[in-house]
Amino acid sequence: MQPKPKPSSTASLSSAASSASPFTRGKIQGVVVRDLRKFVDERGWLAELFRHDELDAEFHPRMNYVSASMPGVQRGPHEHVDQADLFCFIGPSNFKMRMWDNRPDSETYRHVMTLFVGEDSAKSVIVPKGVAHAYRNIGHVPGIVINCPNRLFMGEGRREEVDEIRHEDDPATIFTMED
Repeated sequence: MQPKPKPSSTASLSSAASSASPFTRGKIQGVVVRDLRKFVDERGWLAELFRHDELDAEFHPRMNYVSASMPGVQRGPHEHVDQADLFCFIGPSNFKMRMWDNRPDSETYRHVMTLFVGEDSAKSVIVPKGVAHAYRNIGHVPGIVINCPNRLFMGEGRREEVDEIRHEDDPATIFTMED
């Protein structure tokens, strides 16, 4: 069993949540955002979510899952120590997605990046390990999100600890969706 991951230097910043944001707006190193194109015909539509020949090997999915979020529902913020996520927002509904670079060795450490994605702007988003992330359904209908992470949930046979630092459980978290 792996030990439960510990947040990297966030505890000392929790009190900063009540004052000015400790983050700078901007792109985050390693986050990859791609348009998802819908091929539409009389039968409906089809969209490619990813292709191995267009992904760095470190982001090749090991599994995938789909989730539905009701209007107004937020998932996260949380981050992973070893896992990268490949989210696909294609509709229905629209989402506000926010990411915070929490990697001290990154050139964009303490940057925050916000995207509006989903039915009106179909995107795939690669979130590298160590980048905290959350999304909220800002539409009026249940929204679907597909994730294709590069690690198995709880490892082979579900025998490992979950690789997730759940910042959403901290009422004083510095990772907030509001500006």
